[in-house]
Amino acid sequence: MANDPKPASDWQDLLRIAQGSPITIERVRIPEKQIGIEGQFTLPELACLSLEDQVFVVAFIRSHGTIKEMEQTFGVSYPTIKARLNRISSQLEFVEINPTSSRTDVLQQLNSGEISAADAIRALEALN
Repeated sequence: MANDPKPASDWQDLLRIAQGSPITIERVRIPEKQIGIEGQFTLPELACLSLEDQVFVVAFIRSHGTIKEMEQTFGVSYPTIKARLNRISSQLEFVEINPTSSRTDVLQQLNSGEISAADAIRALEALN
């Protein structure tokens, strides 16, 4: 099929062209479902990492987080691997998977008298 996008190399090319600049996707197409959506979509944070950092993250996942294996794969020391992990993690925002239920839990604890209003405020602030 001539219109099918190339798998990984398209993303790699796009990242090289952007050179770290933000990317906005304006059209998404799902050929199998014959669906096209237009709008402004941002890429997930992992997709916004440099190609080299994406390769590093995939290697880390495939090594099951074993830094020793990462040292062997990349031929660098433990501190180098840790520094790179810290640098990459600083670029990613932690996303709470179920924020509504956490806030709901705090409010339910407050309503049932399990925690004080001051404790509830601290807990809700910690969620942000």
